[in-house]
Amino acid sequence: MHNYRPAPLLEALGVCSEDEQLYRALLARPESTATSLALSVDWPANRVGRHLRSLLSLGLASRTPGRPARYVPAVPEAAVELLALRKQAAIVEARLGAAALTAEFRQPDAFRVIRGAEAIAQRFYQAQQCAQDEVLVLDRLPYAVSAPHGVTYRMIYDMASLSEPGDLVAARSSGCCRMLRDVPLTLVVVDRRTALLPTGPDVVVELGPSSLLDALLRLFDLLWRQASPLTPSVSEGPLSTEDQQLLSLAAAGLTDQAIARRLGVAQRTVERRMQRILKALDATTRFQAGLRAGQQGLLV
Repeated sequence: MHNYRPAPLLEALGVCSEDEQLYRALLARPESTATSLALSVDWPANRVGRHLRSLLSLGLASRTPGRPARYVPAVPEAAVELLALRKQAAIVEARLGAAALTAEFRQPDAFRVIRGAEAIAQRFYQAQQCAQDEVLVLDRLPYAVSAPHGVTYRMIYDMASLSEPGDLVAARSSGCCRMLRDVPLTLVVVDRRTALLPTGPDVVVELGPSSLLDALLRLFDLLWRQASPLTPSVSEGPLSTEDQQLLSLAAAGLTDQAIARRLGVAQRTVERRMQRILKALDATTRFQAGLRAGQQGLLV
């Protein structure tokens, strides 16, 4: 009798065939323990443990508190999207590494290397002061806005850096901003013509018009579409502003406990409001609610 094993689908995104096999087993048996997974795939415990750690690091699974620990698979659509974003970010970073070497040893007109904390801070400030239309920001902490009046800011913050309600308030006050799990790099782009990209401790590469700057702009636009708004738009539809904010946080992958902490409410309040949102959108899951809210323009 032959054991059927589906062809691997995620190798192009950096997931080995054994990781994918265990992920499939976890999708078939959510909230399994390591022991039950070992029985289902007929692997020794140390092999299961090794690949479970890999799934956790890839974002394909999460671990529940308590003992024995149980493992929950990530929703395939969301997990694959995140893996694809990381892959694209890795390609961009590899290109930027080559650009940094070129800039350091040849110094063509499109590139300039800035060294030292003081020089870097001064250049960031000068770039913003010279902005005329728009500043784009990828960062892990609320960003200090110092551009002239009339300049539009669009910022994407790393979710991990917005751990307290005060962080959300500071982020919202800095301009039009969204949040994303695992922002891949730090970046400031002024008027789509000048980019400042930290590449190491106290080292920043300044990029002028070039194919690399075009690639960074495409990456930012892609991440912007994937990120969740911090300040949902006011809508006459079935969701209130507070409902839109809660659904935005849930769509970004936060747990009820994390959402409650950030909004300063009880976890039961979050759960109750989420049930109301699902009913208002005629959805059975949070993922489906997020899709329907996006289709209706409630999270844009």
